Amino acid sequence: MSLTPQWLDELRSRTTLSALIGRTVKITKAGREYKACCPFHNENTPSFTINDEKGFYHCFGCSAHGDAIRWMTDQRGLGFMDAVKELASEAGMDVPAPDPRAAKKQEQRNSLYDVMTAAQEFFVKQLGSVQGAHAREYLKKRVMKQQIVTEFGFGYAPDNRGALKQALSHFDTAMLVEAGLLISVDGKDPYDRFRGRLMIPIRDIRGRVIAFGGRILGDGEPKYLNSPDTPLFDKGRTLYNLDKASPASRQTGRVIVCEGYMDVIALAQAGYPDCVAPLGTAVTEQQIEMLWRMSEAPILCFDGDRAGQKAGVRAAGRALPLLKPGHSLRISNLPAGQDPDDIVGKEGKAAFDAILSQAKPLDAHLWHYEKASQPLNTPEERAGLKQRLNDYVSTIGNDDIRNLYGQAFRERFDALFQKAKFKPQQRQNFKKNGKWKPYNQIETPPSDKARSIGAHGSDILLQAILTCLLRYPSLISLNFEQLSGLSIKIDWHKNLLDSLIDNMDRKETLDNEAFHTILEPSLYNKARQLLRADQPSFAFSKNISKGDTKDDLNQIGADLSEAIRLYKQKPKLDSELEDASRRATMAENDDEFAKAYEDTLRIGKAKKEYNRRLAGLLQQDLSDI
Repeated sequence: MSLTPQWLDELRSRTTLSALIGRTVKITKAGREYKACCPFHNENTPSFTINDEKGFYHCFGCSAHGDAIRWMTDQRGLGFMDAVKELASEAGMDVPAPDPRAAKKQEQRNSLYDVMTAAQEFFVKQLGSVQGAHAREYLKKRVMKQQIVTEFGFGYAPDNRGALKQALSHFDTAMLVEAGLLISVDGKDPYDRFRGRLMIPIRDIRGRVIAFGGRILGDGEPKYLNSPDTPLFDKGRTLYNLDKASPASRQTGRVIVCEGYMDVIALAQAGYPDCVAPLGTAVTEQQIEMLWRMSEAPILCFDGDRAGQKAGVRAAGRALPLLKPGHSLRISNLPAGQDPDDIVGKEGKAAFDAILSQAKPLDAHLWHYEKASQPLNTPEERAGLKQRLNDYVSTIGNDDIRNLYGQAFRERFDALFQKAKFKPQQRQNFKKNGKWKPYNQIETPPSDKARSIGAHGSDILLQAILTCLLRYPSLISLNFEQLSGLSIKIDWHKNLLDSLIDNMDRKETLDNEAFHTILEPSLYNKARQLLRADQPSFAFSKNISKGDTKDDLNQIGADLSEAIRLYKQKPKLDSELEDASRRATMAENDDEFAKAYEDTLRIGKAKKEYNRRLAGLLQQDLSDI
C-alpha cells in the first residue's frame, strides 16, 4: 500500500482539525485560531493552539506539535494506518489499494512538475521576444506594472502549432500530452494547445505551476482557455492565486473571490493581495471549504448583471448544505457592465472598498434575488416565492442554521406582503404636508446643524471639493472623469471648476500659487474666499502640514473621491424622495399608499447613510444628522 504525499495532503485538507480535536478537548475561538489547555501535559492556562488554515496544532508549553494524523496516533494511540483509515472514512476518501506501480506513478507526477516548469520558462522567454510584442502591447494597454507582470509570471504562446513541442522536445511527447500542453487527435501528430495567447500560470498552494490559462490576443474564441484536468490539475479543487492570497488573508482577515484571474491580477495591482478566482466553473464545494480555511465569511464579488447575480446564487446553492455556525458567504455585486479593473482604475480604491463594505449576507442575497426574479402580483406568484425560499432552506444541513434561515425568510415575506394598517387621518395628514409618520414612530427633532447640512449640504460639499483642488492641483487629473460629469447649479462654482480643469490640462505641474494667479480676477477672489480658514471644516480640504507624509496626501485623495461620489448622489436621492412623496400624496387606496410610503422610508434610510458618510469627511461631529 502506497500513500503518496499528494493523497495525504488531500486527506489533511478535508479534515477540519479543530472539529477533530474538539471532540475530546474543550476548545475556544481565539481570533483566527482555537485555544485549549494542552491534553499532553497538565496546565491551567491554555497554551495549546489549533490552526485550521495551516492544518496543525502546537503547544507553547510542552512543544507538542502535529497534524490530524499525528493527533490520532499520539492522542488516540492509533497506529499510522489505522489513523489514516479512520480519517479517510470520515472524509469520504478511499485508501489506495496496494499497487506496485504507485511509486512509478509518483515519479511520473514529479516529472510533470518539471514539464510545467519548463513550459513556464518558455512562455516567459517568448513574452520578451520579438514575437511577444503584441502581448507586451496588450499588457501596456491594461496598465500592468512590470512588478505585477513578473510576480504573476505572464508569458506568451507563439501562434505556432509546434513551437512549445519543439522547445520541450527533450521531454517525452506523451508526457506533454498528459500535462495538457499538447492536444492529441487520432491520426494526427500532437500539437500545441495554446497558440497566440497571453499565458498566465496557475499554481498550487505550494507555488508550483500545475496548469495555464491563456487569453487570446485579438479576435477569436474562446476568449480564455484553461488547461484540461490533468494528474496535477483539478479545476474544481483549485483556486487561482491561492498561494499568494492565503498568507495575505492572514493579514487582512478576509478573502475576496472574483470571476476570473485577470480580475485577481488587477486587484492585486490596486492593493488587494487577498483575491482568488475559480477557474472557468461555478464555485465548488471543495473550493468553499478551501475559502473557509482562510476566512469564515469570504466575499464573492461578481458582476452586477443578471449572470453575475445567478453566479452568486449558484455559489449559495453549493454552500447551503455545508453551512456551519460562524461560517457563511457574503456576496457583493459590481455595477452592471463594470469589472474590478474598471472601478479601481477610474474611481479609485475607495470606490471598491465601498462595494466590499456593502456585501450582503447569504440569506439577504437569496431573498433579494428571488424577490426580483418573478412578478409577485397574484397569490400564486407569491406562493411561488415562498416555495423557492423553502427549497433553499431544505438543503441546509445544520439544524440550527436551517431553522434560523426559515425564520428570517418568513419575517421578510410577512413584512413584504402584510397589509399596512393606517389610522383614518394618516393619509390625509400626509397629503396635507408630506411629512406623515406612523403613529408609533417617534422622531427626534433635528438640530440646527442638521437642518443647515440638509438644506445646503451639496453647496457646502462642492465648495470643499473646490477648496481641495485649489490646495492640491495634482488631484484634478486623477479625478478628471468624475469632475467633468458634475452637475453644478451656481455659475461661479461651475466656472471655477471649468477653469481649474482647463488650466490643469495645459500645464499639469503648476504649484498652488501659480495656479491662483492664472484665474481671472472674479474667480481669483472667489478662490481666495474658499481658502479662508473659517470655511466648513472638511478634513480633506485642509492644508497638510510640513510634517505630513505621502500617506496623508493619499488619504486626502481618497476622501476627495468619496466627496465627489456623495455630491453626485445627493440630487438622485432628492429626486427619488420627491417622486415617492408625490405618489403617496396621489395614492387612491391603502395599497398604493403603503408602497409609496415604503419607498419614502427606504430612501430616507439611504439619505441617513449619505449623511453618515458625509459626517465621516467632516472634522466636526455630525452624529445627530
